[in-house]
Amino acid sequence: MGTVRSRQESGGASKRSVAAAVPPDSSWRRTSRVTGGLFVAAAVGFTVAATVLSMTFDWPDILRQPPDVVLPEFAAGGASLVWTWFAVAWTYAVLAVPILLLPTALARREDAALRVATYLGAASVLLSLIGFLRWVFVVPPLADSYMNGDDSTRTAVAAAWTAQHQYGGALLGEHLGQLLAIAWSVTVSILILRTRVLPVWAGWLGLLASGLYLVNQGDILATAIPGFPVWDLGGLLGSYLWGVWLIAIGVLLLRRPASGVR
Repeated sequence: MGTVRSRQESGGASKRSVAAAVPPDSSWRRTSRVTGGLFVAAAVGFTVAATVLSMTFDWPDILRQPPDVVLPEFAAGGASLVWTWFAVAWTYAVLAVPILLLPTALARREDAALRVATYLGAASVLLSLIGFLRWVFVVPPLADSYMNGDDSTRTAVAAAWTAQHQYGGALLGEHLGQLLAIAWSVTVSILILRTRVLPVWAGWLGLLASGLYLVNQGDILATAIPGFPVWDLGGLLGSYLWGVWLIAIGVLLLRRPASGVR
């Protein structure tokens, strides 16, 4: 009798453990839908804002131009260009929310690797946000001083521009922000392949997008190391494919069946 009771208690504890790991269907389904919807909204919203920015400011190519090209172009854009940068920044910032919700949406809150990756993913969004918001709070006064100053003022502003651009843009926003985002997406993709919590193709797509996105680091490193190999098309393809992967993850979460078990 004692042995039977012990087994029953062990079985009950196991069931309680599973129940704690997998949220009730209604709560899980709601979280999954919110997470999926936010992934889609963030990716689409950022793509729209970035497309407008590309059409009006030649972004991202202009990022590698000298200050005597960038600052006059920025000043010519006026307030509408500043608001476009504002939209780019905050549509991307939305991505932090579904990243933080994803472990719950996948019923993988106890996965240590995913937990660490989630923090890295959220940090990547913060770093990118800093890089984007420079164009709202730092660049406008620099552009104004450059356009209205004499030769010595322009020289000083150009130096200040280069310093903030390399630190806030190349280092924080692009180098660290992108590397942490890639670390997050690689971890999520491997989790998908290992657990089949989403279709396997989503895992392979995430790894492909992450690998191509990593190529963009060559363009960033070339700003500090002249002659560093650069493949422009790789970074462009990687960034777009990474965005497509985010939308795919969002759609899959929106369309998941009522049960959290696949």
